[in-house]
Amino acid sequence: MMKILLADDEEAIRSLVAATLENPERYTVLLAEDGDQALEMAMRERPELVLLDVRMPHKDGFEVCRELKADSRTAHIKVIMLTALTLDEDRDKACNSGADEYFTKPFSPLALLSKVEDILALV
Repeated sequence: MMKILLADDEEAIRSLVAATLENPERYTVLLAEDGDQALEMAMRERPELVLLDVRMPHKDGFEVCRELKADSRTAHIKVIMLTALTLDEDRDKACNSGADEYFTKPFSPLALLSKVEDILALV
């Protein structure tokens, strides 16, 4: 059973993504509402994948990603930035933060599920 941590401050996005990914035979979906909670949960739960919104309270997704990738206990965790930011400099910032993928909102739930499955197939 693989763990996926979703960090997004919008309840509607958390609900949509959790419903899209929830598969009791394959995945457990963990939910965080802000950057601090995402870091704490990632350290405790050690998920295989983290989906990070960029704009969140306390710590933004870029900062959370940098901290995860800088810590030897969590550096292996795959990170997908899930954001409404579409500019090239935002993609570059995500890459420089250590993100493995960049997925923009609004998104197709099926396209997101496919991306998640592709990433987790590499774990």
